[in-house]
Amino acid sequence: MNGRKGHIPGARNFSRGTVELEIEEAAPDLSTPIITHCGGGGRSALTAESLQRMGYTNVKSMAGGFKAWKAAGLPTTK
Repeated sequence: MNGRKGHIPGARNFSRGTVELEIEEAAPDLSTPIITHCGGGGRSALTAESLQRMGYTNVKSMAGGFKAWKAAGLPTTK
């Protein structure tokens, strides 16, 4: 997700290419609730699947991604 377009308040940005490396430090507890999202929902679904394969047990992917979030009028921040 491009930071210039804003983001979901409280969200942490991890690139698709490094999330598997960075998540272990950010969420060492495998039961940590994690909701993945991207611009449209495709990359986040792949990321959620990867995290589940790594043993994370409470992972969801947000359908429609950030575009759907904004279209629903939900809060964003820059």
